[in-house]
Amino acid sequence: MASILPGYEYDIFISYRQKDNKHDGWVTEFVDNLKGELEATFKEDISVYFDINPHDGLLETHDVDASLKEKLKCLVFIPIISQTYCDSKSFAWQREFVEFNRLAKEDKFGIEIKLASGNVASRVLPIKIHDLDSEDKTLLENELGGYIRGIEFIYKEPGVNRPLKPEDDEKKNQNGTKYLNQINKVANGVKEIITAIKKHSQHEEKVPKEGVKVKPERTKLLKTKIIIASIIVLALIMIGYYVIPKLVIPSEQLEKSIAVLPFINESPVDSNRYFINGIMEEVLTNLQKIKDLRVLSRTSTDQYKGTDRPTIPEIGKKLGVSYVVEGSGQKYGNTFRLRVQLIKAKGKEAHLWAKSYEQEIKETRDIFNIQSQIAQSIAAELKTIITPEEKQLIEKTQTANLTAYDFYQRGYEEFTNYTHDYPTTNREALGKAGDLFKQSLKYDSTFARAYLGLSWVFYYKHYSGSYLSENFLDSMLILANKAITLDSQLADAYTTRGLYYQEKGLTGEAMDEYDKALKYNPNDHNAYANKAYLCFMWLRDFVKGISNMHDAVARNRGSDLPDFLRTLGDYYLGAGFIDKAKYYSQEAFALDRDSTKYLLQLAWIEWDLENFTGTLKMAKQANGNDTTKLIYTWFLTCLPLNYNEEVIKEYKKWIEYSKKTGELLMGDYYRIAIAF
Repeated sequence: MASILPGYEYDIFISYRQKDNKHDGWVTEFVDNLKGELEATFKEDISVYFDINPHDGLLETHDVDASLKEKLKCLVFIPIISQTYCDSKSFAWQREFVEFNRLAKEDKFGIEIKLASGNVASRVLPIKIHDLDSEDKTLLENELGGYIRGIEFIYKEPGVNRPLKPEDDEKKNQNGTKYLNQINKVANGVKEIITAIKKHSQHEEKVPKEGVKVKPERTKLLKTKIIIASIIVLALIMIGYYVIPKLVIPSEQLEKSIAVLPFINESPVDSNRYFINGIMEEVLTNLQKIKDLRVLSRTSTDQYKGTDRPTIPEIGKKLGVSYVVEGSGQKYGNTFRLRVQLIKAKGKEAHLWAKSYEQEIKETRDIFNIQSQIAQSIAAELKTIITPEEKQLIEKTQTANLTAYDFYQRGYEEFTNYTHDYPTTNREALGKAGDLFKQSLKYDSTFARAYLGLSWVFYYKHYSGSYLSENFLDSMLILANKAITLDSQLADAYTTRGLYYQEKGLTGEAMDEYDKALKYNPNDHNAYANKAYLCFMWLRDFVKGISNMHDAVARNRGSDLPDFLRTLGDYYLGAGFIDKAKYYSQEAFALDRDSTKYLLQLAWIEWDLENFTGTLKMAKQANGNDTTKLIYTWFLTCLPLNYNEEVIKEYKKWIEYSKKTGELLMGDYYRIAIAF
């Protein structure tokens, strides 16, 4: 059967390794089920090439140009991505996958197709039946020219990595996927691609391929008309160029930047607040996964809890965003209601999208589906491109156990209560968070986020007490590793692991982890800030350090913003931009009016200019506001050696202070040693 489009041999080409079909016939069964689903999806008959017939099979000895090139002239190429497929020496990889990729790039449609939704999809539609090693993943992404945007047929349990089968129970599968649903997704994906190709083809057919035939006897008259028409067109162009721009003011192209405000809890009882906050958090997290958006952190909007808020334009201006999402909700029994709206905040306020939801909770998907729908609806309203991989991340179900998810939401609420008050430590909230995360794991021992939550609790509980121990933060690493084993796309887990490596002084490993975090959450301000620190302080790459710090500042407009701005000023100072350093110091001071920190930065600027007298003057002023009386002493150690006697005298005072308070600052004892 030929393709539905002229010039193509098949509609679909299935590429696979014989090893993946030889023993259990998985690929054969997949193709049979896909053909049935395609019949129910398309009005036309869709042709599929699958080399089940050994006489029609493509052997290593065959000439690719003669035997394969015609068969590879297809609309959609489906490789079965397994643990054996990504082998550059194999026939399927080299002669089918790589060859199709090359041929498709050269044909009239190209390798990437713009879909009716406005999204872009590749004509290569990978079917993943195993989680891949990093080496195989890199090989595949290099050939695809980007992330693996495919459909997963993977069954996962602890220690299990095998192809999904029709009889598998999605409730036991950690991925929560059902075989027939995945088959349906493949058919729908194929339909989207082929429909877009057909539309492109029909558009081409409407364009006349031959010029207008002119009768010889009318040539002279035609030339005259052409000259007159040309003069008229030229005049119109001149008018358009000089006059129209003065009459028409183009509409401003707004940046796709969003702040999600805390949802208002309208539940009959305040104890359901954690549930409404949890939905807001998930909507925010889902939006953060979209690279085409700049999304602020939750800490940026915590200041707007409750109904007593400034106007939306005022909020947008302060946060530096074009759009604001606000919502309200209530939970009663096993049902919840939500009202969410997207508002244009920059310029004249405008309500762009709003929707109400009411849902009975029978399973976790009832919650996750609505959270996913909200994020995707907002993105669609802003005409944002969502890649297939981002869509998969947004639609992922973290756990199938309602009780486990409820304990996790309660635990996360307590954890945010702790971090909101940090460093004024609310140890009770931190302890509750740890207990609730443990309860969550009792009901679902494969819930990656609960392990990650415990990792955070461990970090804050034991950071200071175990700083000098040999196994410093090892439990934090073990828990983060467990989370990643269960969910290899959990961005926060990579940020956590990066923090561990950073604390251990393993800069390269930390950078790798932060890059992975940003792959799955391109709006993670912590990953940007930590990368900036490593680039600046250890790799001495000032340009990347400053660039990453700007990315962090752009996504965190909360209580941390003044310190983020000071850090940015420090980096500019280190790179030699004195004016920039002063500017960001002043911006930070304007926000929190912390004169001690402001004077401290001015002292550093004087030190950088080698004005040591000015340095000590600023340091003494800052010292007057400092309870530890340490700033002046600290700066003395940075100055030339002729100041060391004064340093030692000042440090002896500070040692007495340290003995009284019990404070231990390793860096300062180190500086005492330098002074002596």
